[in-house]
Amino acid sequence: MSALDRVNPVTPLAAAVLYSIPMLMTIDVVTAAVALGAWLVIFAAAGIGARTVLRRSWPLLVAAPLSAVSMLLYAEPAGRIHAQVWLATISDGSIELALAIGLRVLALGVPTLVALVGLDPTRLADGLAQVARLPHRFVLAALAGTRLFGVLGEDWRQIALARRARGLGDTGAVRRALQSAFALLVVALRRGGTLATAMEARGFGGPTRTWARPSTVGRADAVLLILAIAVAALAIGVSIAAGSFRPVWEGASW
Repeated sequence: MSALDRVNPVTPLAAAVLYSIPMLMTIDVVTAAVALGAWLVIFAAAGIGARTVLRRSWPLLVAAPLSAVSMLLYAEPAGRIHAQVWLATISDGSIELALAIGLRVLALGVPTLVALVGLDPTRLADGLAQVARLPHRFVLAALAGTRLFGVLGEDWRQIALARRARGLGDTGAVRRALQSAFALLVVALRRGGTLATAMEARGFGGPTRTWARPSTVGRADAVLLILAIAVAALAIGVSIAAGSFRPVWEGASW
């Protein structure tokens, strides 16, 4: 069990906000690199292996290079021009900005995805209702929808098998998909209506309720919040000390 399993599911959400706000105010290479390196060290110390980090944040390995390439080619030229083809211009400024953007995507996205991906929906709903004090009616409705979303794939497979058994599976692909989608919608609406009736019958719409699983916060939650603030402060502090700090409102002056 990693350290993240011991924190309340609401805490990573709060930590992501506290960390992201200051990080979004800067757009330089040093800040992003220091923050990303600090989080990788923290993950290793918390028992979160490199395989887990890659499995949870692999979409960023695609998004970060794409963002960097767009900045490399189409950012406002600054400094020496290295290449220019039609609208695309590669300059000293665009190279530095591309590196900053790519690292920034990783520095913001990797810790957020590692902390949030894999959260138990039931524990998250308990935390949102008991710790964050969100209306339990909407929280439980969202939880029920999340649980039912997982059975849509099986419903689609059953619909396809039923159509094939009735000799309706040989029509065109587009027509078959539209008919199956409509049937899936009908099934989902029926199941949703049944669930809503059952929830109302059990008193889910009442003004107060009790909880089978109390959701609390403790020392581990405080540590995570402190780490989120500390990493952002460390990254920005190192960037200022190195003289590379660039606020976002000065992004055009590379």
